[in-house]
Amino acid sequence: MRSYTGGLWTFGRIIDRYATNGYGPELSTLDTIALAGESGQLSGLDLNYPFDPDVSVADVAKAMAAHNLDTVCVTPVIYDRGFRSGSFTAADADTRRRAIELAHESVEVARELGAGYVKFWPGQDGYDYPFQVNYGELRAHAVEAMRDVTGNFPDVQFGIEYKLKEPRNRLFWSTAAATLLAIEDTGADNLGVVVDFGHSLFAKENPAEALTLVHGRGRLVDIELDDNYREWDDDLTVGALHLVETLEFLHVALQLGWDSAFKLDLFPYREAAGDAVTESVETLKRLEAIAAALPMDELRAAQDRHDAMAATRIVRTALLANPQ
Repeated sequence: MRSYTGGLWTFGRIIDRYATNGYGPELSTLDTIALAGESGQLSGLDLNYPFDPDVSVADVAKAMAAHNLDTVCVTPVIYDRGFRSGSFTAADADTRRRAIELAHESVEVARELGAGYVKFWPGQDGYDYPFQVNYGELRAHAVEAMRDVTGNFPDVQFGIEYKLKEPRNRLFWSTAAATLLAIEDTGADNLGVVVDFGHSLFAKENPAEALTLVHGRGRLVDIELDDNYREWDDDLTVGALHLVETLEFLHVALQLGWDSAFKLDLFPYREAAGDAVTESVETLKRLEAIAAALPMDELRAAQDRHDAMAATRIVRTALLANPQ
């Protein structure tokens, strides 16, 4: 049976550049873990590190166990104020060193918590203006940092979650293709890609095609699901907008043999976090059942002919069939 995981941030105090005091109350790491567990929908969490100053790794491990939650991955916070001008690609060598040191520390935390991998979301690594950076140098710094971390921990799996922009106007790890090219430059066998459905939409990709590309290169580490209007990383509930594309994404995941959990990446600014998670899980369950029941012989025949209308009829029938 499919399990579902999520990001700890979904249950925390979400802020933006207008509501700088947050859309909800300030919560401790342990309280946020408790809320995630109380949702009753998730089997594990993606944990941002560092935790609160007074919270130890042992405290987190105890809280996770108390709520029957596994640690999916540990994500070092290399995108906050301390790295406002970049982390692994910062102009300042000391800042790059601090980012690498935090990555090393996060590996040890991940080991203590039994995490499946360490995830990098280098949201400050990029630029904002033309002529601001030397692109070759930026690439060299990004690749060098990944070589350092993956080379020092060859037994650990790492994943990069790409995104087109935000908070920088242009991120280095921007698309599936750009990320795969840079990973190849590192020469690391233990570095892969976390495909976020919403980030792929935001990058004007076809998420199902991007998933196939990453998997085909043997680099798929994890899958995250959400939705957006394709103009921003809205992190809405799964299927809220792009129902057909979500169905195709799940269909491809099934065809690729993905039997691990689906992770939710949601930012419910004005909604109850538990409700947003429940709605997403219920949508995923229904869509996956539909994907699993698609008439594969008929669909493959239509695809072999590149017959758009035949394929569309199959999908329309699956999604909009009259209730029996």
